[in-house]
Amino acid sequence: MTNPKRSVRVLIPAVLAVLWLAWTAWGGQTFGAISSVTTNDQATFLPAEAESTQALEVQEQFGDDGAVPATVVAAPQAGELTEEHLGELGELGEAAAELDGVLRAAPAQPSADGAAAQLIVLLDEEAAEGNTLSNLRALVAEQLVEGEWEAYVTGPAALSADLSEAFAGIDGLLLLVAVVAVFIILVTVYRSVLLPVLVLVSSVGALCASITVIYLMADAGWIQLNGQVQGILSILVIGAATDYSLLLVARYREELGAQRNRHAALSKAVRRSAPPILASGGTVAAALLCLLLSDLNSNRALGPVAAAGIVFSMAATLTFLPAMLSLVGRPAFWPRTPQVRADGSGIQHRLWRRVAGVVRRRPRAVWVTVTLLLVLAAGAVGQLRAEGVPQSEVVLGETETKAGQELLEEHFEAGTGAPANIFVSSDEAEDALQIIESIDGVASAQLLGEGQAPAEGPQEAHVVEGWVEISATLAAPADSKEAEQTTIALRDELTALEQESLVGGTTATQLDTNQTAQRDLMVIVPSVLFAVTLILVLLFRAVVTPLILVATTVLSYLAALGISALVFNHIFGFPGADPTVPLYGFMFLVALGVDYNIFLMTRAREETPAHGAAEGTLRSLVVTGGVITSAGIVLAATFAALAVLPLMFMVQLAFLVALGVAIDTFVVRTLQVPALCADIGRRIWWPSRLARLPR
Repeated sequence: MTNPKRSVRVLIPAVLAVLWLAWTAWGGQTFGAISSVTTNDQATFLPAEAESTQALEVQEQFGDDGAVPATVVAAPQAGELTEEHLGELGELGEAAAELDGVLRAAPAQPSADGAAAQLIVLLDEEAAEGNTLSNLRALVAEQLVEGEWEAYVTGPAALSADLSEAFAGIDGLLLLVAVVAVFIILVTVYRSVLLPVLVLVSSVGALCASITVIYLMADAGWIQLNGQVQGILSILVIGAATDYSLLLVARYREELGAQRNRHAALSKAVRRSAPPILASGGTVAAALLCLLLSDLNSNRALGPVAAAGIVFSMAATLTFLPAMLSLVGRPAFWPRTPQVRADGSGIQHRLWRRVAGVVRRRPRAVWVTVTLLLVLAAGAVGQLRAEGVPQSEVVLGETETKAGQELLEEHFEAGTGAPANIFVSSDEAEDALQIIESIDGVASAQLLGEGQAPAEGPQEAHVVEGWVEISATLAAPADSKEAEQTTIALRDELTALEQESLVGGTTATQLDTNQTAQRDLMVIVPSVLFAVTLILVLLFRAVVTPLILVATTVLSYLAALGISALVFNHIFGFPGADPTVPLYGFMFLVALGVDYNIFLMTRAREETPAHGAAEGTLRSLVVTGGVITSAGIVLAATFAALAVLPLMFMVQLAFLVALGVAIDTFVVRTLQVPALCADIGRRIWWPSRLARLPR
């Protein structure tokens, strides 16, 4: 006769596993559809009140809504342009205008030195993200490059295409590299083949489940999803879910070494692991939701997207993984299957006993030394140039877009092909034009008439609801810091007009994005620190411990940021950093650093009543040292996988977070925090009852 209790023990885990596997399969299919609700257009990230956004709305009234310029720049290899060369370019323009997705092609414009010419081709916004640009480049290669020309396609449409191509590796290459890296680490940690597979299946299940919810949020228009957010989500969920799994599995292995009944051991492991997992995951989710305070739609989207990923990571770790472990049993650990120890004491931790011994002997010397070294590293933070980088430098490596921009700057005003779009009242058109032409950094400016053709004067300008458009070519490249300064000067000088003016275009959009990102840093960082500290105070029912944990985590972040600044400037040779790099680095290093704090200190809180505050913390170090180190290595490896995408932002974020996690794992959580707690003693738990326990 079948034992009912045994049947239930098999049935419930089996049902849970089947449900999760079905959801994983559904989410896997959603990966292919999520590109339909994803955009990498920088203009869509800005708030509605940004001046460049308002300028774009006005521009759409002039009939150029959705027009993205691509610039064909060509120079004959034999020497100066001839009438025959201009004829060839005219034929190219006619052929380009016939391509699907091309709105129109302007006549070729020769350079002042007579050695090159440019051809502006306006692409439909949707076509710019499709095959139209590839077809244009193929046409240029066929008609010009295969002849006696040096020719490239560059400009905003080309930059957008480069970004789309770089993000194309998110669903495949990035996820594959992350999963392979985590699998190798797990095999090394567990010295088992089956257990790492179970952990990774659980992590991938969490990612696929979160993708389905995020797709629905983006499809409903609740969030503005881009490739950057999508890539970070994949890494974050794989890393966080694996970290939580490491904590659960470590506790399960410990219980298997203390009792024979594997079901009882698993049940106890889940009960003991759930509080720190829920506490750490809840804290991370709350910190990430502070991104909702951002004015950038891309940052604001990351908040709910990443928080959803963390929630599903916790859910999969506490339901899907235990279900699979229950069905497989002790063979999951084969060939190093845990056996019950004769003294029932569980697993021994020889290495971490030695580390705890070092901290126990000289706690003050340890934390003071570590703190001084971290402060020294943090001193280099001032060298981080996080004011933005030229858009042509965002994609790493040599591209046709970069080569075309260099050829364009050699023969034309650098801002050609991406002019500033300025909108002023028709009554003040002539005054505005004089102001614009007088500004240093403006190479030329002209009023536009019907069909965006140059207007001879204010009377011929195209007027829409009282607005006229002035196109200003900047002397500096449109994506440079010099062009941003010129845009600032334009906005400042045009305030002399009695009526409203708007300055938009590629440079204005980049300027508004950088300024908004810097504003977000000043608003979100204090909000995250307040939220994390408050949650830790409520969790530990103490004040001193949360302050210690937050302060050490922030110092660890600053040290990583300082070292990264030196590496970016002097080893990688980057021209700067995206303004969101410090913010994203802070979010992940502080929010995820809290995970390890909670893992360490929740166990210390368990040990304190029996062994005292100092010894309780050191015993917690011994027990959790292995799992925290493994979790840190996994998280560092998963974020390092971001470097496979040829994007400067992703490479910088990958290096910063991987380095920060390594510092936090091997230095702060291993030496600094235990030494501080051992030195301060029971006062770390003030004002809770643990601070009043006898010594």
